[in-house]
Amino acid sequence: MKPDAIATLWQGMTHASIASVLSTPIKDPVPVFLMILAIMLIAPLLFEKIRLPGIVGLILAGVIVGPYGLGLLARDTTIVLLGTVGLLFLMFMAGLETSLDDLKYNADKAVIFGLATFVVPMALGTAAMMGIGYGLLPAILVASCFASHTLLALPIVSKLGIMRSQVLTTTLGGTLITNILALLVLAVVVRAHQGNLTLSFWLFLIPSLIIYTFLTLWGVPRIGQWFFRRFGHDESAEFTFVLATLFVVSYSAELVQVEPIIGAFLAGVAITQLIPQLSPLMNRIQFIGNTLFVPFFLISVGMLVNPMILIQEPRSLVVSGVMVIVAIVAKYIPAWGAGKLFGLDFNNIMVMFGLSVAQAASTLAAITVAYNIELVDQLTVNGTIAMILVTCVASPWVTNQWGQKMKPEAASSQKLQEGSLGDRVLVPVANPSTEDNLLKLAIILAKSADGTLLPLHILLEENTPISPEAKAKQNQLLSTAEMIAHAAVANVTPIARIDESIDKGIARVAEEKHASAIICGWKGYSTYQENLFGGVIDKIVQRSAVPVLVTRFPLPMEHTRRVFLAFTTQQTRISSFNQSIQLAKSLATELKASLQLLQVVSVRGTTGELTDLELPPDIAIQQVRGNFVRQVSRLLKSNDLLLLNGAVEHQGQLFSLFGNAPEAIARNHPEIAMIIAYFPQ
Repeated sequence: MKPDAIATLWQGMTHASIASVLSTPIKDPVPVFLMILAIMLIAPLLFEKIRLPGIVGLILAGVIVGPYGLGLLARDTTIVLLGTVGLLFLMFMAGLETSLDDLKYNADKAVIFGLATFVVPMALGTAAMMGIGYGLLPAILVASCFASHTLLALPIVSKLGIMRSQVLTTTLGGTLITNILALLVLAVVVRAHQGNLTLSFWLFLIPSLIIYTFLTLWGVPRIGQWFFRRFGHDESAEFTFVLATLFVVSYSAELVQVEPIIGAFLAGVAITQLIPQLSPLMNRIQFIGNTLFVPFFLISVGMLVNPMILIQEPRSLVVSGVMVIVAIVAKYIPAWGAGKLFGLDFNNIMVMFGLSVAQAASTLAAITVAYNIELVDQLTVNGTIAMILVTCVASPWVTNQWGQKMKPEAASSQKLQEGSLGDRVLVPVANPSTEDNLLKLAIILAKSADGTLLPLHILLEENTPISPEAKAKQNQLLSTAEMIAHAAVANVTPIARIDESIDKGIARVAEEKHASAIICGWKGYSTYQENLFGGVIDKIVQRSAVPVLVTRFPLPMEHTRRVFLAFTTQQTRISSFNQSIQLAKSLATELKASLQLLQVVSVRGTTGELTDLELPPDIAIQQVRGNFVRQVSRLLKSNDLLLLNGAVEHQGQLFSLFGNAPEAIARNHPEIAMIIAYFPQ
């Protein structure tokens, strides 16, 4: 039977079966949304049962219910709208997971991979398409579709916990480079086809793109800092600001003739500096994106696929076959070559290939533009759809298969070590409006170690019975702390306590609940009678058998741009100093901040050597001579988090290697955040 006859018969059977069920696609908003939610729930679960990524299930479900399948849903303006939002969210979350510091550290690798994964597909694609009869301009345009790629499998690597690994940073940076270059090729080819490739086009595109990128990466963080400083305690306002930033930057990209997806990625890169990775705000963004908008995009991609169109025209199979083969080969070669050059093992190479092989976002945008101006024909569109289907199925499967085999260090290198501060973090709470930063710090430490947050509120036992109002306030405070922890998906066990004194109650609870650390808030100064930090905190430090972090956050901790660990030569010899190093590294990682180490040497001493410290080569260490307070105050910058190390004397008396240095620094820099870490000796 001829292909045309098979297609006609299939269409007749399909239309007859559909007509027997319903005459038109479902249009009532409630059942439409209900069906999509059912797909989002059922499809990933079914495919994970057969060891295939849930992303594949969403795409294939879109094929089945779409206009070229059972016709249950039409790809109308609502689906297109939500799918577009999902696509922008996908690229935005990719940017959120991309640290500019990581990109700088791996800039050479990102540039090499980005250029390789652009040049190889362009060369192979142009030659292959011209080999089957395409003209030069159409061949170049189709090749640009091979060069670009969509990070479709990004939710998988995020779930596997390997987002901050070197291979992911390299791939994300390479994606930015190759997608921008591919979209520039699209703009140039379209202009050439229309005869408008003039000098004025180049004079507008290049400067506007440079200015746009600079304004995004420089301006968005500064506007965000101002907004979070002004409205940092309104969680709804923070989330709305992030969404507004995403769409403003994405729309602005269109004004400079760049695809909105590139703007969404740049918006994520710019704003990620303001949002700690384990914060409640980041969790809300990822939850909304991965649960709602990104699945909409995947389903909408599936609804574009018409499987039967491949056999309506015999040459369509040739075009589709060539495009699928070239797309896979042209993405594997750069991944393999770059991986070998960078010394990566096969698992990392396959993850790089799996992430970069998916064709969806930029490909659909480019081929749609080209078809609308009649630069390519229907066969090319058909082949593109087949390529999208194959690569969108292959990408998450490959990424999942080899991502699970990556070395454990790649997934856990940034986590706190077992038995660390984050196992069971005890936080006394008194007022949610002032304890917000304490809870955020505790959540970061607890989530980094897969530990538990222990918010504690103590009512003082007096001669008179405790009033119902006091108990109600205690319950409200603990409920608020519990809500904040749940918003960040952190384990939490609230503790209500009645005790004779605050410090004794905290020490007893820490012992009973096997706390690994205690976090206390400090106002930044004390009276003479209150000793170093104030009577209660001093006694907590003296009584505690676990580390105590005395913290001071004048501003939301999201503003932290640099973790600044200052220490003396004497401190490098105490046993707890390595714990301070580990704490500083962990905080810098989770807050997406840089790390600076400062060693202050006494004027009469000799320059200290850090021979016993095991530090990565990218950590900056500076040595200065002079007075500790004066030198630290001179080098502090706005948005620094100053970390100091303290100690407890064996005789039980509070002892600080700094004396009154924390208070002096706090008075000189009232806007600087501080953590004084006391580790039992």
